[in-house]
Amino acid sequence: NCINDLCGKRDELHKQILQEEEEKQKLQNDIRILTERLAKVNESLSKKMASRNEFDKTIAETESAYMKILESSQTLLNVLKRESQTLREKTVPGQRAVQS
Repeated sequence: NCINDLCGKRDELHKQILQEEEEKQKLQNDIRILTERLAKVNESLSKKMASRNEFDKTIAETESAYMKILESSQTLLNVLKRESQTLREKTVPGQRAVQS
C-alpha cells in the first residue's frame, strides 16, 4: 500500500530528525562548555602575561640599577686610587709611589 510506504518513510525520517536534534543539543552543550573553558583559559593567560610583564619590568629596572652601582663603584675606586696616590706623593715629597 502506497500510504503505508509513505507513512513508513515519514516515520524513518522523523526518527532521523529526532536523532539529529539530540546530537545538535549535545553539540551545543559541548560548545557552551568549551566556550566557558576558553574564557577561563583566556582570563588566566591574561593574568599570567601581566605578571610576566611585571617580572620583565622589575628585572630590567634591577639590572639597570645594578649597572649604575657598578659604574659608581668603578668611579669611586678610580677616585680613591687617584687620591691615595696624591696622598702618598704628599707624604714623601719627590718620591712617586708604585701603583698597584
